[in-house]
Amino acid sequence: MPKIAVVQAGSRVYDTPATISLLEKYTQEAAKNGADLVLFPEAFIGGYPKGLDFGVVLGLRSDEGRNEYARYFNGSITAEGEESNRVAKIAQDNNIWIVAGVVEREGSTLYCSVFFYSSQGKLETVHRKLLPTALERVVWGQGDGSTMTVVQSPIGKIGAAICWENYMPLYRVTLYSKGVEVYLAPTVDSRDEWLPTMQTIALEGRCFVVSACQFLRAADFPEGHVVRSMHKDEEVLIRGGSCAVNPLGKVLLTPDFTKEGVKYVDLDLSIIPKARFDLDPVGHYSRPDVFQLRVNEDKKSTVVFEK
Repeated sequence: MPKIAVVQAGSRVYDTPATISLLEKYTQEAAKNGADLVLFPEAFIGGYPKGLDFGVVLGLRSDEGRNEYARYFNGSITAEGEESNRVAKIAQDNNIWIVAGVVEREGSTLYCSVFFYSSQGKLETVHRKLLPTALERVVWGQGDGSTMTVVQSPIGKIGAAICWENYMPLYRVTLYSKGVEVYLAPTVDSRDEWLPTMQTIALEGRCFVVSACQFLRAADFPEGHVVRSMHKDEEVLIRGGSCAVNPLGKVLLTPDFTKEGVKYVDLDLSIIPKARFDLDPVGHYSRPDVFQLRVNEDKKSTVVFEK
């Protein structure tokens, strides 16, 4: 029976090498405990800048905010860069899949992404958040339809929806249509409402849903940072709440809002056809004669050179 390790931890904000070292520590622990895949939260590598406004008000930006953004930008990584290659090597060395939330850089734009690394040390695919939420749009660009991938892994067919992408019903249907069996939901949403959201998706998609949430303290920001002057070091900014649900809505991993750590979930994939016996949202429980979803999976480029 495949096993997934769910990491509930925060980044070492603005210290990407330290964050990757933390990723390595938890990956080694997961591998020693027999996990086939280890899931890290949204924006784990690169950090989620909880509470920062980057000096933005309507119609105005500040020099201090631009400096903050430059610092954030410099902590991001690229898909083919040195940091990503190091994570790939960690996956290979521990013979485990790694799925991690990443602040990805392409050119001069940042994306909230999920990187999928196989146990052979290959970056299998990247998913970019389709629509950053609220002020996230100041620092992250929008993904397009080309990264809505479902891939085969040792724990079944996996895909990802990042944080409030889980409230985009048409994206969920897109993943269901691609046969997702283990629906991964890296997040920083630590509200009580997150668990029932995950239960709804599991019941709707008749798939396993596994969500890893950050557990972030003010002390995870650097010494002298404004966040640490606003909060006591041990004050919790993102309180966790990682969880897992089976295809019939049973909670397999109950949220813990008290600490950082790793939890494990065994997945009995034989439940999936039993669950879809009476509800297949893109099969016998759909009405294509009434409802149809059209999806554009083309990669979008600003400049197209014609031959």
